[in-house]
Amino acid sequence: MSGPRTTVRHVLRWARRLVAATVSLCALLGAVRLIAPATAGPTAEPPGAERQLAFLRAELDRGAGDEAQALFPEGYFFLHVLYGLSWTEIGMRRPAGERATALHEARWALERLDGPSGRAPFSADLTPSYGIFYRGWSNWLRGGVLSLQEPSRRDPAELRRFTDDSAAIGAAFDASATPYLPAYPGQAWPVDSTVAIASLRLHDTLRPDRFTGTVDRWLTETRRRLDPRTGLLPHRVDAATGTPAEVARGTSQSMIQRFLVDIDPAFARDQYQRFRDQYVGTLLGLGPAVREYPDGMDGPADVDSGPLPLGVSLSATVVTLGAAQVHGDAPLAGALANHSEVAGLPVGTPWTKRYAFGLLPVGDAFLAWSKTARPWVEPTPSPPPPSVSPWWRLPLLSTLLLLAAAPWLPALVRHLRRRRPGRPPAPQSCQ
Repeated sequence: MSGPRTTVRHVLRWARRLVAATVSLCALLGAVRLIAPATAGPTAEPPGAERQLAFLRAELDRGAGDEAQALFPEGYFFLHVLYGLSWTEIGMRRPAGERATALHEARWALERLDGPSGRAPFSADLTPSYGIFYRGWSNWLRGGVLSLQEPSRRDPAELRRFTDDSAAIGAAFDASATPYLPAYPGQAWPVDSTVAIASLRLHDTLRPDRFTGTVDRWLTETRRRLDPRTGLLPHRVDAATGTPAEVARGTSQSMIQRFLVDIDPAFARDQYQRFRDQYVGTLLGLGPAVREYPDGMDGPADVDSGPLPLGVSLSATVVTLGAAQVHGDAPLAGALANHSEVAGLPVGTPWTKRYAFGLLPVGDAFLAWSKTARPWVEPTPSPPPPSVSPWWRLPLLSTLLLLAAAPWLPALVRHLRRRRPGRPPAPQSCQ
C-alpha cells in the first residue's frame, strides 16, 4: 500500500508547487504591469491601444453593440462612437500619409451611428433632432474624421454634413433659455451639451469662425448654473430652466473635464482642479480612484456609475485617465493607467488585447478612448500641481511581492529549520 500512497503524496506535492508557481507568476506579472508605462501622453501612441481596437472591431462585427444596448440605453451608440474616436486620436498622432486605417475605421463607426440602430433610443422630435447627446457626440466624431484629412483633400459631402449639423446645434443653443439642451424628452444632462459645444469649437478650427458668440453665451450661462455644493457643472438639471437637479457626479464629471479643455482652457483648469480635489482619492491606500459623489457624501449607484465599492466608480476612474491626460496631468494619468493594468486583468495576444477577459467590451472601449486622449482644438495645457505621490505604487507593489513570496515561505522556513546551527545529528543505527 505504500506505493499508491507515495504516488498520491508525490502528485499532491507537485500540484502544490504548480499552484504556488502560478500565484507567484501572476503576482510578479502584476508588479511589472504596475511599473511599466501604460500610457504615453497626448502625443505618442499608447502601448497596446491598436490591439485593443482590433479586439473591439471583432466584437462589434459579432454583435457586441446590440449586447451593450441591452445593458444601458446608449450602449450601442457608445461602443461605436468610442471605437471611432479612439481611432481618430490614434490617427491624429500619425503623419498625414499614414492615417488611412484610422480614417477608414472612424468612418465605419460614424456610418453605424447614422443608421437606425444608432438613432433608435433617441427622439426625432427634439431640438436639435434626436437630442443633444446624439447630435453632439456624432458631430464631434464627424469633425474628427475631417481632422484626419488634409484640408485640400477633405470630402465635400462630409464637410457639408459637418457644417449643416453644426449649424443645427448652434441654432438650438441660441434659441434655448438654458445652456443644457435635452438628450431625451424632458431630461437634460450638462455633459451632453458640453460635448456638443466642444464640437462647435472644433468647427471653428476646421472652418471659418461662426460660433464664438454661441460658445461665449454658453459659458456665461453655465457659470450661473453650477452645482452649489461643488462649484462644478451639475450631473442633471431641470430641462426647462437648467437649474441643478443633482449634485455633480464622477461619471459625468470625468467626461466633462475631457471636453472643457477644448472649449475654454482657463475655465477648464479651474473646473478640473475642483473635480480632482473633491473626487479623486485612493482605494484602501492601494492607488488612485474616483468617487462617484464628492468627498463626504454618499449616494446610490445606477446604470451610469455601476457598482460603487467604497463609493468608487470604476467607470469614472477609467474615464478620468483621459481627462487627466488632456490636462497635462501626467502623474495622475500614469497612475490610473498602471492601476488599470493590474486591476483590469488584461489578456493579450500578438494581435489583440482585452480587459476583464473581454466580458464587457464597452469597458474596453472606454479604456482605449481614455488612453488615446488628447486635446483636439487647444494645445495641451501646462500641467497642474501634482496630486499623486511618486511613492503611490509602494503599498500595492509590496502587497504583490508579498503574494509572490507567500506560497514559498513554509518550504523556506522548513529548510532553514533543518539547517539551524547546533541541531543534533540524526541518530545512527547500530550495525
